[in-house]
Amino acid sequence: MRTVPFGRALAVAATATALLATTLGAHAATADEAAATVGKVLVIGIDGTVLDRVKAANAPHLNGLMAQGLTARSTLYANPMATTSSGPGWSTIATGVWPDKHGVRDNSFSGKNYTAHPDFLTRIENAKPALNTYAAADWEPITSTDQNGPIFSAKVDKRLSLKGDRDGYGGEDPKIAAAAAAELRDQNPDAAFVYFGEIDHAGHSSGAASQEYLNTIARVDKLVGQLLTAVQARPTYGQENWKVLVTTDHGHTDAGGHGGSTLQERGTFVIAKGAGIPAGSVRSDVKLVDVAATALAQVGVASGSAVDGVPLDAPDDDSFDTLRPNLRARVDETGIPATTKGFTHTPPAGWAVDNSKMGTGGVAEWAGWAFATDEFWSQSQRDQWRELNVRSRDVFAVADSDEWDDKSHTGSYDSTLITPKWPVTGGSTRSLTFQTHYRHEAGQSAQVLVSYNGGTPAVVKSYTADAVARSESIALQVPADATDVQVRFRYSGDNNWYWTVDNVRLG
Repeated sequence: MRTVPFGRALAVAATATALLATTLGAHAATADEAAATVGKVLVIGIDGTVLDRVKAANAPHLNGLMAQGLTARSTLYANPMATTSSGPGWSTIATGVWPDKHGVRDNSFSGKNYTAHPDFLTRIENAKPALNTYAAADWEPITSTDQNGPIFSAKVDKRLSLKGDRDGYGGEDPKIAAAAAAELRDQNPDAAFVYFGEIDHAGHSSGAASQEYLNTIARVDKLVGQLLTAVQARPTYGQENWKVLVTTDHGHTDAGGHGGSTLQERGTFVIAKGAGIPAGSVRSDVKLVDVAATALAQVGVASGSAVDGVPLDAPDDDSFDTLRPNLRARVDETGIPATTKGFTHTPPAGWAVDNSKMGTGGVAEWAGWAFATDEFWSQSQRDQWRELNVRSRDVFAVADSDEWDDKSHTGSYDSTLITPKWPVTGGSTRSLTFQTHYRHEAGQSAQVLVSYNGGTPAVVKSYTADAVARSESIALQVPADATDVQVRFRYSGDNNWYWTVDNVRLG
């Protein structure tokens, strides 16, 4: 990778910031300004783009968006949920739900279920038909009615579909940019999606580590600049509240290619600029499904449980995420890069881990409940469904007897994660909710237990089959004399599988 001297890097960053300020206005709108203006959203999709290569490229508009807004890395699923390819990736972005709902698992689009889980532009049309929607792409399944898609349905007010030429998308992306810029500048779209495919083609032909890949990012960055300039040139721009999001459907290996389970292939990102998004902010709790949720919220369409994502202005406040600054690098694991900091055994304030029944020895990282990130845990052993833990965000709790067993030990795995004591009102019904990812095998046990006023814990849920990337809700009937409740997650096994929990809440 080409290195940039520190002084030059500062100059590049300053230039990028200045360019973006010129392109999108001199200042970010305040909350009051946003409330007084018309909400509009532009989602720009750039296929097969690696974030670190964007940062290394001559890409002042994309790097400027990062300087003026949010940058959020994220990781995808892998098989058997879906391949890291464009069909599942763009379907996830457009619909705001994961492949286990929208049904697209590869580029054959077999099993697609867009009727139950439509794209965000179609949701806007269904909820507010007076709003204007627009989609433009040169990968046919996104907008064309005669291909495996269309991902964006015929309900979208205006769609442009071009076909990538035999040399890739180098001749078609500029046409998409010109047409979309004219639409954004001269017409009145409230929500738009614009796709560019040339970067993915460069990844396949030359590899993500190549100079050609950087050169292609630079070319596409100019097209992104055309769109940003068109938005700012609108006669009514001063009375409008625009949110711009840039995202990608999958990553690429250094040598070129995707579809597998490496972090290079699973790597994605969301870049966002608009009211309420702090300049230069970086987050680790954003997922691809949040793009659709954010676009819907921007134009006043409630999504609720219809999508898996949450708007960017409603960040996850899970207590596990507070542990990220304290995460450690590997100890016994060898497949995880030495520079990746991604686990700790120290729980957040108020929580506890009971390892009194744990065996001794074993792989240090997984000796009892740990708190880890996807980029750390999923690399401990690939292609064993760890990559499917898509509904956990940022830092989550994990009990993994399979990995713990990879080093000599005495005894078996038996560890309990304990919540703080939460106040309750006697006689009420409370809802215990959490995200879970559980892979079952005979010989292991996973139980949720509840105790009131410090009494004996009682089992309220036992897992006896796979519960893959599930949102769980358990109704608790609070006894009449109870004033507090405490929840335990007990997992035991011996070279079996694993259990994760995240975002544990008492509703």
